[in-house]
Amino acid sequence: MKKIPRTPARLSLPLSIAAGTLLGLALGAFILWLRPGWFDFRRHANALTARQAAATQWAPVIGAAVPDFTLAAARTRNPMTLSSLRGRPVVLNFWATWCGPCRVEMPAFEAAYRENQPRNLTVLAINYAEPRQMVLDFADELGVSFPLLLDPDGSVQELYQIRGYPSTMFIAPDGTLVAAHIGLLTKGQLAKNLALILP
Repeated sequence: MKKIPRTPARLSLPLSIAAGTLLGLALGAFILWLRPGWFDFRRHANALTARQAAATQWAPVIGAAVPDFTLAAARTRNPMTLSSLRGRPVVLNFWATWCGPCRVEMPAFEAAYRENQPRNLTVLAINYAEPRQMVLDFADELGVSFPLLLDPDGSVQELYQIRGYPSTMFIAPDGTLVAAHIGLLTKGQLAKNLALILP
């Protein structure tokens, strides 16, 4: 069998791949040079340790007082502090735009929020680290009127030890956790848990 010599045309693909790889590595090195903090492992390790320490200070236990936090509302950019809602029943919903079950249950939260305004129900939907405009588009698409809060670094997610989406916590007017649910809430489950915190 006659061996076919490599021609320049046959060499062009491997050379293109190699050149692209080298160019990508060079561009990556340049970006890291401009932002050296990205590889400051000690700084990131210290931040992670602080977040882990905060998370271990509270566990979602029924009857326990929930920890306070302050996050910016997506629509107004104004800060909202959980403790300022003391005296009102509060639902905390942890969600993300890519979460299918989150999208399914949002209309039920909206209906419950509107229906229970005379009973001072507050619903706070805490988004995990997504761009503000993406959160606003989601709210507009589904007609959500209750506050959507931005948790850009995930610190509140860590504080509440959120391990899956959606996760929902029902907080009594005295600031204690009454019920918690991981996963999609049906309308019946939502009504049952709301009955535990509504006056």
